Amino acid sequence: MGGGEEDCRTIPAIDLKKFPEAEEYRKLREASETWGCFRLVNHMIPPALMSEMISVVRSLLDLPMEIKKQNKDGITGIGYRAPSIVNPIYESLWFDDLGSRQALDSFCSQLNASSYQREVIEKYAQAVCEQTVDIGQKLAESLGLADNDYLKGWPCKFRINKYNFTPESVGSTGLRSHTDPGFLTVLQDDEIVGGLEVMDKSGTFVAVDPCPGTLFVNLGDVAQAWSNGRLCNVKHRVQFREARIRVSIASLQRGPDEEAGVEAPPELVDSEHPRLYVPFTYEDYRKLRLSANLHAGEALALVRISS
Repeated sequence: MGGGEEDCRTIPAIDLKKFPEAEEYRKLREASETWGCFRLVNHMIPPALMSEMISVVRSLLDLPMEIKKQNKDGITGIGYRAPSIVNPIYESLWFDDLGSRQALDSFCSQLNASSYQREVIEKYAQAVCEQTVDIGQKLAESLGLADNDYLKGWPCKFRINKYNFTPESVGSTGLRSHTDPGFLTVLQDDEIVGGLEVMDKSGTFVAVDPCPGTLFVNLGDVAQAWSNGRLCNVKHRVQFREARIRVSIASLQRGPDEEAGVEAPPELVDSEHPRLYVPFTYEDYRKLRLSANLHAGEALALVRISS
């Protein structure tokens, strides 16, 4: 589902209807190596469901503060992020495992979600999980991996974001430049209000303008390590351009479960491409990024094998 390539400017567009054409695999690999991000057109999530989900997300983020504060996970510490002195216009709601019925039920119960809201979230969660696995498999295939089950079962975090752009904040940064720590993020961005920017190979930030009906995919630090340096972890930020409310829905695929380490498959390691990174777990790497206060991919240097 979704808009055509002619509607998408600058950022590469990957048309899922064109697989398994070799040319589309080439485009996917090239976009992932050069940009670290791409648009998905003709994807699995029906337009009506995307529209319903945005409405549900807006209503949840408009809930009273005392209800939103109930969104928390005692194990991971993930939950509602309220506006702060550092970032007074940004807030988000989280839960830790998009594929877990228990986690989804807990999230909905914390926010007193109606049966309709719960139903929409469940349908969306199932569709975006299937889409995430599908694009991960296609990425593995684009790298020449015969076994494309590597990415199955990798859990996804779920986060909904709200930016309250005020006239005073126009021109400032709403979310600082960073890379995502995990493997990939599937983003349903605001279809009206822009602000997302990605860094290209020259180090210049490029605007990712709204492209209705599409999904935006960006790769993170785990993708760069897992691919033995072939895939690009893209730096991105949110920049205020107009005084409006902006919302987005992010499904963040982390990496292998906690017992398994992030490690390049043997097919991606040879004499011309020696192993670049020591194996690490996603959680250890996330903590390393936090403790070192390195949020834009620099922490990968701390797990790099010295030559």
